[in-house]
Amino acid sequence: MKRRPLAIAAATVGVLATAAFALPHLPPNPVTDSINDQVFEEKSRRYATAAEAPVTATPAPAPGGHSRGTPAASASALALPSWVPKDATDIRIRARRTGEARLIRFTLGATPLNGPQCTTGVPKRLHGRVLDARWWPRGTRVEEQPECRDVHQYQVSVRGKRVYAWTDGTLSPGAKAPVPAAVGTAAR
Repeated sequence: MKRRPLAIAAATVGVLATAAFALPHLPPNPVTDSINDQVFEEKSRRYATAAEAPVTATPAPAPGGHSRGTPAASASALALPSWVPKDATDIRIRARRTGEARLIRFTLGATPLNGPQCTTGVPKRLHGRVLDARWWPRGTRVEEQPECRDVHQYQVSVRGKRVYAWTDGTLSPGAKAPVPAAVGTAAR
C-alpha cells in the first residue's frame, strides 16, 4: 500500500517533466500560448505583413517627421522595431512578457534592409541571446552586426532575404529608457 502514493507521485513528475520539454516545440495554439505566457513568461506572435504588427516608437523622430509608433505600440512586447522595412513579410516574434528580450525573424520585400547600423555611438556589448525558437537558425552569432536605431540595441543577421534579429533589452547608445505612462493621472 505504501508504494501506490510513490508511484502516483513519480508518474505525475514524469508527465510534468515531459510536458515541460515538449511544450516549447509544439505548434502554437491557445493552450501552448497560454502556458508559454504564464509559465515561461514568453509571448509569440506571427504576422503575415509588417502592416499587421505594432511598431515601436523611435528614440527621436526625424526632423519635421513623426515616428511610426504610438505610445500603445511602444509598450507592446510584440512590437516591431522602427527599422524593419514596411514591406517585410512572414514576421515571427518571440519575446519575454516584459518586452526586453526579443527574437525577430522576417522576410525582406522589395525594400532592402538599410543597415544594420549604429550611428548614435559605440555599440554596447550585449549579454547574450536568452530566448530560443524552433525557427531560429544555428550559427548566426558570427554574422551578427549591431543595430542601434531603436530604443533597444539589436544584433542582426541577414541570410538571403531572411533577417534574424535579437535583443536582450540593452538600450541603444544615446537612447533613454522608455518611461511608462502613468495610469489614472489627469492633466492639470
